[in-house]
Amino acid sequence: MTVNNKIILREVKDYIFITLGLLLFTFGWTVFLLPNHIVTGGVAGVSAIIFYATGFKVENSYFFINVALLAVALRVLGLKFLTKTIYAIVVLYFLLMFAQQMMTGPDGQFIRVMGEHQEFMSLIIGCCMTGSALAIVFLNNGSTGGTDIVAAVVNKYYNLTLGTVLILIDLFIIGSCMFIPQFGTLLERAYMVVFGLCTMVIENFVLDYVMNARRQSVQFMIFSSKYQEIANAIAMQMNHGVTILDGHGWYTGKDMKVLCILAKKRESVSIFRLIKLIDPNAFVSQSAVIGVYGEGFDEMRVKVKERENNKKLE
Repeated sequence: MTVNNKIILREVKDYIFITLGLLLFTFGWTVFLLPNHIVTGGVAGVSAIIFYATGFKVENSYFFINVALLAVALRVLGLKFLTKTIYAIVVLYFLLMFAQQMMTGPDGQFIRVMGEHQEFMSLIIGCCMTGSALAIVFLNNGSTGGTDIVAAVVNKYYNLTLGTVLILIDLFIIGSCMFIPQFGTLLERAYMVVFGLCTMVIENFVLDYVMNARRQSVQFMIFSSKYQEIANAIAMQMNHGVTILDGHGWYTGKDMKVLCILAKKRESVSIFRLIKLIDPNAFVSQSAVIGVYGEGFDEMRVKVKERENNKKLE
């Protein structure tokens, strides 16, 4: 397979999974959150607030706000960065329109699948779905637009992380419910804000969990007299790097070799299987690591100031 074919297949895979993520997001939001007047962060939250206050269609608000943000960000971030975002915005527009029609009853009101007075349960289920959906989109190099675009623009010019910017924007959007009289009494508006903060916490927790579960890495320390065979098997069969360390047993007083392996968590079972086949009596330590950066793992996403970089080069 040529390099171009691999690139095409990777792009097709990204778009397929982005579409699946958008389907899950639409289902969670329109089936569980929107019918119960639950506010979320981001452009989806702004669109929901406009809908609750004025009745203006959610998909229209979502589309117009994103178009305005795209127009601002296009010059800053470039078309290449925004291509998948534009795709996601267009697809989500039609999905939201179709889903709302499906969830609207003969009386023109949203159908509450969980029944009346089940707002908190609907919140938990809906946020689990939307958080998982956003993780699927992000893991496949996509974005749903909205405040993600704002965060990316701010991050490009200021030393603020994407997460910090998104949290500040979401707090502002959810907190704005307190100042909209159409949402009822002060107590009812406070109730809506509290629910909105719960959506932010649960959705972000699920988002981080799904993304980190895929990226989570582990470290193996393998003590075995058949270290060379184990190292060969892991290197050849799993195409994985192995580091051999010198060790000295305090009790036995003997020198020995220790294998050190950093791997993705999903590879653990295969590594254990290879070890057991070669040396069932091997002593193995497995531990979770916070992060692994470098070849084959995550990229070190930190900024190096040009002044510091020039000092090192001198």
